[in-house]
Amino acid sequence: MSALFQTAIVNIGTIITGDLAEPVIAGDTIICRDSSIAIVGTASAADVEACDVIIDAAGAVACPGLIDSHVHITFGDYTPRQKTVGFLESYTHGGITTAISASEVHVPGRPGDPAGVKALAIAARKCFEHFRPGGMRVHAGAVILEPGLTREDFDELARNCVRLAKAGFGAFASPYDYAPFVRMARESGMITMAHTGGSSIPGSSGIWADPVLAMNPDVSFHVNGGPVAMPDADFPRLVNESAIALQICTAGNLRTALLVARLLEEKEALERLLVATDTPTGSGIMPLGILYTVSHLASLGGMAPEIAIAAATGNNARVYGLNSGIVARGRDADIILLDACAGGATGDALSALRNGDIAAVGAVITDGRPRFVGRSRNTPAPTRSIRVARTTVMNDFAAHH
Repeated sequence: MSALFQTAIVNIGTIITGDLAEPVIAGDTIICRDSSIAIVGTASAADVEACDVIIDAAGAVACPGLIDSHVHITFGDYTPRQKTVGFLESYTHGGITTAISASEVHVPGRPGDPAGVKALAIAARKCFEHFRPGGMRVHAGAVILEPGLTREDFDELARNCVRLAKAGFGAFASPYDYAPFVRMARESGMITMAHTGGSSIPGSSGIWADPVLAMNPDVSFHVNGGPVAMPDADFPRLVNESAIALQICTAGNLRTALLVARLLEEKEALERLLVATDTPTGSGIMPLGILYTVSHLASLGGMAPEIAIAAATGNNARVYGLNSGIVARGRDADIILLDACAGGATGDALSALRNGDIAAVGAVITDGRPRFVGRSRNTPAPTRSIRVARTTVMNDFAAHH
């Protein structure tokens, strides 16, 4: 084996970059060296033969691993809300290679004092520092804004690599009271997110356009409802009166998700559209949630599938400052292969998404390592025979069902 671990993906039909500026590029090969993408487009026979693993994509679509920017993780690969073990590893079989915490709000006995919410965020962040369920990257630790937090508290959190702050579940009398805390978090270099829409769990309150605009967070969470949407008149206000990224979620209102996408497209501001699931919640666990929302945008919203994929990959990466989410040299080697599902009405992944179908996940590579090749345990088999053409390691990378 070479000093570097190298993975080649050859015979790619279409390369989707995840970058709105250039969503599709020419080429049929991607080579990963260790954890980074080294070559995109074409490669010499020598470059391919030097790889430890060669994956034959058989004409399937390659795109960045999907980024779910709204996951309520707790500790380890377990959700108390649905009492399920292994849900994150299962999400990788839906093509999701990165999960971003929307706060650890479902931890039983969640503390509400400043010391407690800081400890919770730091512990969650460190829990996933080296833990990669199914190969997934988990950006955990989102401090829940509560009364009493100070600028010094946010600086301490930042020193402990907590990058996320969430408004929406704190014990404030009014949602307007979050505004100075959001401002302090941003001043400490944190990415700020705000619950948007009606109440999501007992004890929480609805937050509509006026308080969101007053807070001015980086991201308006589940703007289409989590699960209850705000009034229709509020959507143009968030689109036109702010530069806030607007996240739509599978576990929300589909009609208003399509409304948000249309308003942003009309404003030529699709870089602000983020796709996520908002799970696990009362809506359940959704390993295919991102694929469903992408298919809804493409089939019902008329959006080009490669643009909808960018909203679930490169757009999330830009807002959250990640090196994943885009297929380009030097980016994190998180790549998935998509195809039309066997027995369906279409012949390729992009046509399937336009048709309103999910795509079959034929392979997932994270950190430059294949996690499975051939078929996902959560989707039908792909139409094409995606396979490991050659490997020098003792692993056939078959999915375990």
